[in-house]
Amino acid sequence: MKLSRLCLVATFLGVATSAAAKDIPVQMLTSGPGGAMVFSPAVVKANVGDTIRFIASPSHNAELIPGLVPAGVPISGGKMNQGFDLKVTAAGLYGIKCKPHFAMGMVALIKVGKGPAPNAASAAAVKLPGLAAKRMAGYLTKAK
Repeated sequence: MKLSRLCLVATFLGVATSAAAKDIPVQMLTSGPGGAMVFSPAVVKANVGDTIRFIASPSHNAELIPGLVPAGVPISGGKMNQGFDLKVTAAGLYGIKCKPHFAMGMVALIKVGKGPAPNAASAAAVKLPGLAAKRMAGYLTKAK
C-alpha cells in the first residue's frame, strides 16, 4: 500500500514538473531591437526543463557557443534556414550564436536557474569576435 502511494506521488510530481516547463520563442532577425543581426529577445531567463525555440529565418541559424555552456552540456545547433529547439537541462549560462553572422554580433544569452550561474566566470572568459564580444559583455551584465 505504501509503495502504491509513493508511486502515485512520484507520478504526480513528474507531471507537475513537466507541466511547469515553458516554451520560450526567440526570433533570428536581420534587423530588430538592438540593431542588425540580432536575436530577439537577446537575453532569456529560463528554468531547467524549459525549451528555447529559435524560430526559423532565412540566412540564419542558432547554435551553442563552445565554452559558454554549463559543464556537461553537449554543443548542438540548428541548420541554416531552420529552427532549433534547445531544451535546457542544467542551471547556468548558455551562449548562442548565428554562425554566419557571429563576428557581426549575432549572439544571445540564456540564463537558466535562479541566483548566480555556476559557469559565470568561465563564460565571461570566453573570447568572442568583433561586435559579438561587446554585445555578450552587456548580456552577461544583464543576466546577473
